[in-house]
Amino acid sequence: MMFHLRAKYPGTIVRKNGQMIYLDTHTRKAGSAFTYPGWHPSGNYIAFSINNTTQGLHPEHRVEVYDTASDIVVYNTETNQTVTTDALFTKDQFLTFPCFSPDGNSLYYCSAPACPVPDSIGSLRYSLCRVGFDPHTATFSHEVDTIFYAQEHDRSVSFPRVSPDGKYVLLTVSSYATFPIWHKDAELYMIDLERNEGRYLETANSAEADSYHSWSSNSRWVVFSSRRMDGLYTRPYITYIDEEGNESKPFLLPQKDPAYYAGLMKSYNIPEFITSKVPDLSYPVFRRTRDNEIYKVQFR
Repeated sequence: MMFHLRAKYPGTIVRKNGQMIYLDTHTRKAGSAFTYPGWHPSGNYIAFSINNTTQGLHPEHRVEVYDTASDIVVYNTETNQTVTTDALFTKDQFLTFPCFSPDGNSLYYCSAPACPVPDSIGSLRYSLCRVGFDPHTATFSHEVDTIFYAQEHDRSVSFPRVSPDGKYVLLTVSSYATFPIWHKDAELYMIDLERNEGRYLETANSAEADSYHSWSSNSRWVVFSSRRMDGLYTRPYITYIDEEGNESKPFLLPQKDPAYYAGLMKSYNIPEFITSKVPDLSYPVFRRTRDNEIYKVQFR
């Protein structure tokens, strides 16, 4: 597992095989620290986007977040080195939200032509792209496939997540940019990778923002965050996906107290299914950061 720290002890914690390493991912070449992660199925790599992110108020969406620059790199958890390629590291494109395929041989990500923001944010739309990756040599293919063309759909994609069986990729689709969690028009959209067909999950979607989704390990369930209760806070909803890719009516994650959500003034961000209990790492993390045993990430 991995997670980022901010404030007093900024850095990235990576825990693998019981060993914990504290990383400083801010390098001169990258320009800023690593941001959104995507694990390789082998556990030997983590793809990261590197985002220069800006936040501002919005008269309709409350908060708007956008990137003034963003690239994608792949970090090797064995060697502490980072690799990339020209297609993923360029000033001509905004690149974000990397996600490996279940076989580990492809990397999905969102890509949009770089433009001046926030002035042009209303026309900033991201497409879904895919590039080949060789985990044995940590190299990329030269060809990039576009799976979802933003210009054709006049929509922008965020948060690609490939089902563990490799059949589908689930996206959030909204009118523009990559912070749809405050966009009322944000909806879940699924592409059948075998048939190259996509559709909105109309049964699962609502009139409020639906986003921040994750698959279960058997590819039969999806958990996502939705504002459908009050338009203010995200709650965790679960929908079943059958073998044909059809979703069921979503249900709210049950709680012991039936009134739990009514009085909860907090939001659920990207929920994840897990297959085992997560150990309490609070003290080991505190000790590692306190001792300042931080390692600088190297570019290869």
